[in-house]
Amino acid sequence: MTEYDVSNDIEAIVEDADLPRRLKDEVYETLADRDVTTEQADEIVQATVAEYYNSRVDPLDPVGTVSAQSIGEPGTQMTMNTFHYAGVAEIDVTQGLPRLIELVDARKEPDTPMMTVYLEDEFAQNRERAHEVVWKIEATKILQLGDVSTNVADMLVQVALNEDTLRERWPTVEDPVEVAEEIAATIESKLGVETRQRGLVIEFGPEQPSYRDLLQLVEELREIVFKGIEEISRVVIRKEETDQGEEFILYTEGSAFGDVLDIEGVDASRTTCNNIHEIHRNLGIEAAREAIIEETMNTLEEQGLDDVNIRHLMLVADIMTNEGTIESIGRHGISGSKDSVLARAAFEVTVSHLLDAAIHGEIDELDGVTENVIVGKPIKLGTGDVNLRMTSGSGEQAD
Repeated sequence: MTEYDVSNDIEAIVEDADLPRRLKDEVYETLADRDVTTEQADEIVQATVAEYYNSRVDPLDPVGTVSAQSIGEPGTQMTMNTFHYAGVAEIDVTQGLPRLIELVDARKEPDTPMMTVYLEDEFAQNRERAHEVVWKIEATKILQLGDVSTNVADMLVQVALNEDTLRERWPTVEDPVEVAEEIAATIESKLGVETRQRGLVIEFGPEQPSYRDLLQLVEELREIVFKGIEEISRVVIRKEETDQGEEFILYTEGSAFGDVLDIEGVDASRTTCNNIHEIHRNLGIEAAREAIIEETMNTLEEQGLDDVNIRHLMLVADIMTNEGTIESIGRHGISGSKDSVLARAAFEVTVSHLLDAAIHGEIDELDGVTENVIVGKPIKLGTGDVNLRMTSGSGEQAD
């Protein structure tokens, strides 16, 4: 039998197996890469099918309760500290239990927002090109560009710009004086003052001589962003080994996901951030679901709890994103929007839920676990969902 015939036989064996399409493709690719006979392929496929059936959830299994327990129990072993981001000593990122709570609460803003920015082509290989992207991302303020001083006698703020810094942060502009002109124009538009420029020195002052107004101008000047993205205070550049070889990767303090994806040189297909709402806004709900799973798994692995089955995290992410928006698991989200009055009351603010239900005449169908436990009925899971009757006297088995 030729190799072609064997390949066709293997494909037929895999196609006949009772497996999902994704698993069939994976099994076929694995077998195609190896020199196996049809008998060996049949054994491997049968073993895969058996393993697949063993890993499936049995009908009427309480998957929600098991997931909650499987995530909650390891959660008791997690620390309450903020750690350095893995591999980046310069950036602090919330880890441990606070991060897990942050994710399931679907907080609008993480305590320590950050992004991992991957670069394309020459930007990923050349440090100078990578720095071009850094300066487009990192917020550049006046104190990074030069010295600021006040002349009380003449009621003037004087800015002495550093030529080397201007050349570094505006690599495409040959004459630093042109950059100084841009900076002066920005100061005029942001502060509403008239500036005088002599080379790399910019002067301006309040309309009326006032020491208080002078200091106010200095304070406002320090907050102006002359280049980069206001939300990103710092960028750390590191050379790391990835699937594509050694390349430069940027880690940011602060995040502005949509703005960064539009910057030339940024690899939008790999760049990510730890704010699931930003991912939802820019990439959609499916990407947000993946981000919840990924971030939760990374948080557990960081604490050495990587034996939590990913399917529990997938169930949580599915429930959070089921409606096409990101809902928290709490009284303002999933738990608070359950149909059952008793289930809502058992979670938080019991009296309010019961009172509201009584006022509106709500009826509890007693379909879920919590409400049946409260009233002392068998829960509709496992054998509790099976109705089996036997006739007496006739000796015949009932339908």
